[in-house]
Amino acid sequence: NKWLWPIPGRNTPADWFFAFFDDVLCDTIVRETNDNAWKVLESRSLTPKSRINKWKALTTEELKVFIGLLFHMGTVKTNRFNDYWKTSRFFNFGCVRDQMSRDRFLLILRVLHFSKDPPEEQNIDKLHKIRLLVDTFNNGMARMYYPDRNLSIDESMILFRGRLHFRQYIKGKRHKYGIKVYSLCETDGLCLRFTVYSGKGGELGGVGHATKVVMYLMRGLLGNGHSLYLDNYYNSFPLAAQLLSNDTYCTGTLRRKMKFFPREVTEAKLKKDETLARYADGVMVGQWVDKRPVRYISTEFENTMATTINHRGVENQKPLPIVHYNAKMKGVDRHDQLLSYYPCDHKSIRWYKKVFIHVLQMMMVNSHKIFTFHNNTKMSFYDFRLEVIDALLPVKIAQIPRLPVQGAKVPHVISKIQKKNEQNKRVSRRWCQQCTKDGYRKRTTYMCIQCPGEPALCPLGCFFKWHKP
Repeated sequence: NKWLWPIPGRNTPADWFFAFFDDVLCDTIVRETNDNAWKVLESRSLTPKSRINKWKALTTEELKVFIGLLFHMGTVKTNRFNDYWKTSRFFNFGCVRDQMSRDRFLLILRVLHFSKDPPEEQNIDKLHKIRLLVDTFNNGMARMYYPDRNLSIDESMILFRGRLHFRQYIKGKRHKYGIKVYSLCETDGLCLRFTVYSGKGGELGGVGHATKVVMYLMRGLLGNGHSLYLDNYYNSFPLAAQLLSNDTYCTGTLRRKMKFFPREVTEAKLKKDETLARYADGVMVGQWVDKRPVRYISTEFENTMATTINHRGVENQKPLPIVHYNAKMKGVDRHDQLLSYYPCDHKSIRWYKKVFIHVLQMMMVNSHKIFTFHNNTKMSFYDFRLEVIDALLPVKIAQIPRLPVQGAKVPHVISKIQKKNEQNKRVSRRWCQQCTKDGYRKRTTYMCIQCPGEPALCPLGCFFKWHKP
């Protein structure tokens, strides 16, 4: 694996995130959102009290604040958007209220748009509303990063229960209803390319759907000796032979009733831990009995037995293709696991907005993965997100109140200590001089910049007492 572009900016987490969410994408979203807002304003269904009547043109800086708030809503989760602007003691998120009003946030969310609607007489791409997001992510990853040898393809779900003609149901998934996404990932969870399934009439639908998905996701990576791991939904003998002809190895499980599966293998009466395999055109198809029969296919590994040790320290004998499949098929699941830590999506009746938030989170995960790999650091995903959010949300500098002090010729001002500790990057705390004078030991983050030596003082009480004539 290799990063193909120069190190972005000053090599900060925010710079790596903006390498994916670049200015071109940001400007396009701003333009399309403003155009969509004017279309809504021109509709006849508006009432005089509609919130959209207060619309002001969206700017790039405001969009970044909007995205920063979305990310922060994944850090601190509530059931409804409105909760973040409540002043109740149970909520009271001052940082959210300082950045953007509730009405403005909900208004941007309402008119958020990513592409122009095509004319009705044209053959409409079912994914035209999110095509910009999908292409930007895929092209950006292909342009900036070359992957490791071991890759895996699997499907995942974006939770959505609204009306959508290509909404899917997958029984074994955590989100059973939603939008199906096919992803190509590295073993550690870095997503390289993805596509959204748009039904039988889509680009990848119809006969040979699984093969179309694999060849689409591997576009640009064939012929370089990659090892691809697939489950039994995708694997077949023709696909394995096609990948092998393109210098790409394939390993994974196989369905029993798949075409070209040797009958002598499927009908063999094997005992536990026994295995049987057959070879043709460089493709190995085998069956191994564990608790139940397991069928597998590989163009890279022989049907030899390998010793593995489970989490209890017990040694087991398994076929070599199964050992590698179990170790390297977890890329998409790992990626989904990272996305689930800080979910920032809420209920929405617009499916493409759910996909937009999902793509933003994918960019966050990828930028963290590449940042830690490139800098050889172990920064946690949580800390990485907070630094990106801090860059997206500008600091609102509050005016420091001038406190009147009797008998002072120059007005003394209580100020925040700006110096930070080099180890933990936090604001340094100093001993309060007035507390020390009174026989106490207390640290504070405030000081008086007018007094000689800039003594540290507790706000209000000690500050007034120190300056009392």
